[in-house]
Amino acid sequence: MRMRQLLLISLVLVASSAAMGQQWEVSRMPWGDPDIQGIWTSATLTTLDRPDELEDLVLTEEQARFLEQYGEDMLKSIDDLPEGDLTAGEDVGGYNAAWLDPGTRVLRVNGEPRSSIIVEPEDGHVPYTLWGRGRFYWQGYTFIARHDNPEERPLGERCTVGFGSTGGPPMLPVLYNNNYQFVQTKDVILILVEMNHDVRTVRMGGKPLPKAVRPWLGDSLGHWEGDTLVVRTTGFHLQQNLRAAIKHQFYMTEDSVVEERFTRTSKGELLYQFSVTDESIYTQTWRGEMTLRSGEGPIYEYACHEGNYAIKNILAGARQEEKE
Repeated sequence: MRMRQLLLISLVLVASSAAMGQQWEVSRMPWGDPDIQGIWTSATLTTLDRPDELEDLVLTEEQARFLEQYGEDMLKSIDDLPEGDLTAGEDVGGYNAAWLDPGTRVLRVNGEPRSSIIVEPEDGHVPYTLWGRGRFYWQGYTFIARHDNPEERPLGERCTVGFGSTGGPPMLPVLYNNNYQFVQTKDVILILVEMNHDVRTVRMGGKPLPKAVRPWLGDSLGHWEGDTLVVRTTGFHLQQNLRAAIKHQFYMTEDSVVEERFTRTSKGELLYQFSVTDESIYTQTWRGEMTLRSGEGPIYEYACHEGNYAIKNILAGARQEEKE
């Protein structure tokens, strides 16, 4: 009996070792490239920059649980409104919790809970030069203060592209609609951005567009390095310089260069790494990492109404304020 037990244990250990030694292999398209198609979500509580209260990139499990509970409590508090009518002329709030989907967990990369999406520089912040920081603050001021015409208002208000850098690159999470659908052919990879239903076209092995042609989401060229899709994007539109949302605010120029790396690490995860380079406004290249997780589909068309109603009211309010 003892010999039989020992033999059974040995067989279990051998089987476990074999299973652990098996590495997950990415499925491939008919022409041989890794298959990265599908619907992916970037929703996470983690922000681009590291909060001042946190020093290290990698959180403890206790810190991660605290932040996740704090995020849950904050979301619930949005619907905690006072009884009775709201006071005219005061802040009436924004979307209620039913319309928000900011994520429920902190970002994890390779199983590590992260305090920021930025991994370099070590302090977790965008490394502006003095000139770059000045331009960032000036653009932020005009973002808030200019109400003379619709063209000066943020692109999200105008329903042109999503708020902040949700459309990318780099593709960053916002308060809701953090989904992307990848459609792959041999010559083109299309990234459908749920927010405002934009589509970014990654041309595989193509040539740059003429400098006068500057798409909203930049000019993206891709190639494969082993099983990793590498995408280089520049030639951004002028009005995409300021990327401002609740979870991230940063400044780029039309000639900033973003390099993205997409590596499928399992059936349900896509490692997303990016770097942003621009010597005119940064002291060094800065880098970020995220895990995009497989999401449920389909992605429905995003119907933006802010451009139909909010723009008119914003400009009308500014004209009334000027009269007063």
